[in-house]
Amino acid sequence: MAEPDKIEIEIESITSPGRTQWVDRGKYSAMRIALLGVLPQTPPGVSVAIAKQSLLPALPADLFPAGATAGWWLKAVQLDLEAKGVIERAAGKPVRLFKHAVVGRTAVTS
Repeated sequence: MAEPDKIEIEIESITSPGRTQWVDRGKYSAMRIALLGVLPQTPPGVSVAIAKQSLLPALPADLFPAGATAGWWLKAVQLDLEAKGVIERAAGKPVRLFKHAVVGRTAVTS
């Protein structure tokens, strides 16, 4: 159960359809903004490793001191945004991510 003063958000995972998890809204939001800020609009996208390296400087130090737990949050946000159709992965390995485009407009602007 959440701490009384802690605000949480429910997230999904593309790897576990129908399963949700409650996580800290502040950390989720910070990582979401940082991740969407580094992902390109078109395939082949960028690898998760490059995305992480690129987004670390954009994370608030009070939430992610020295990048602590950034890897877990990156994966949680990645899987949630994939489940919601906001981002996609390109075929092949390593996993490469890009923003999902909708005909006539962009699904996400960051």
